[in-house]
Amino acid sequence: MEVAISLLLNPHVEDVWQSVLCAYRPAKPGGLTFQGRVANLSDLTDHQWSADHWLATAGIEDRRIDHVNSVMVEGRGQNHQHWLKTCRRPPARKSEFLSRCFTSVETNMQHAQPTESEKEIYNQVNVVLKDAEGILEDLQSYRGAGHEIREAIQHPADEKLQEKAWGAVVPLVGKLKKFYEFSQRLEAALRGLLGALTSTPYSPTQHLEREQALAKQFAEILHFTLRFDELKMTNPAIQNDFSYYRRTLSRMRINNVPAEGENEVNNELANRMSLFYAEATPMLKTLSDATTKFVSENKNLPIENTTDCLSTMASVCRVMLETPEYRSRFTNEETVSFCLRVMVGVIILYDHVHPVGAFAKTSKIDVFSNSLQWVFLPVRYTTKHLNDETTSKQIKSMLQ
Repeated sequence: MEVAISLLLNPHVEDVWQSVLCAYRPAKPGGLTFQGRVANLSDLTDHQWSADHWLATAGIEDRRIDHVNSVMVEGRGQNHQHWLKTCRRPPARKSEFLSRCFTSVETNMQHAQPTESEKEIYNQVNVVLKDAEGILEDLQSYRGAGHEIREAIQHPADEKLQEKAWGAVVPLVGKLKKFYEFSQRLEAALRGLLGALTSTPYSPTQHLEREQALAKQFAEILHFTLRFDELKMTNPAIQNDFSYYRRTLSRMRINNVPAEGENEVNNELANRMSLFYAEATPMLKTLSDATTKFVSENKNLPIENTTDCLSTMASVCRVMLETPEYRSRFTNEETVSFCLRVMVGVIILYDHVHPVGAFAKTSKIDVFSNSLQWVFLPVRYTTKHLNDETTSKQIKSMLQ
């Protein structure tokens, strides 16, 4: 009989990995072969039992293993069914960190308070987040000047219609400027949180456990970002208004006509805003670029500090959403939407900073999660590595 066992472990810790493999090595040589790491749930075939059963069988309880995603057992030979049944044992205890996250996430999201060491960063970020809801309300109520613009274009000789269109567009561009400037504030806030949650000597898991108030703010930024981009993607008036503003402003300059809105948005700022709103998901793009810049500017900080922080947050959200025991404790349906948006956000950030991205077989993120099926639109437009050769065809097909 030959049985191949593959384990999927979150941290890349070689001594832990070896201890798990050795625990399954039989006294009789040649009895088992080991296949290495299986990265995607689609690769798991035949008999799948919870990873906790297999770790318990092996006697492995190492605190450095934050989460075991899955174990694949593929039997070859007539007697492998009996061997598997006799090896099955009661589940091992989950790590303390993830258990606390699962059982108290809703409470933490509502009531997490900063410790003394967190307060400086927390207060800086809180000033930004206080304005987030107002930004979303302004964006949600943004109706655009489509009617006035159409009238002005259809009657180019009618000065009153030109003035009416210009008068309607200028205050709207003021709003767009406010949204853009808020994205710059949000970028600075995110970088401050990344610095706090990835610094030495603590591991990313320890940071997320010790600094729950900052982790909550990080999640709130991602939640806001996904909500903003969802609203922007469904409102074509934003780009239409800004394009009309720029065309009209250019005409006024050529004709030496004083422009009321030019002091509001000068040419340099207009160029930056144009690039921002040209993105399908401008806020996610801003935060992705900010995370990439953070990693490149902090070369003394292991990149794993950042990627492990992101993948751990994704794992926490996924298990909370897909485990009925935990999901049933949510008293507010908004918590489900919150977790979904945060999970998508960290996947996209991970994809931008990890050398091979979120979709390679070695990725620590389960992109086959059932929870992600209806929120793939921002993933499609904002990821960096989705179209790489290392991305499986199944993932590409799922996201199209």
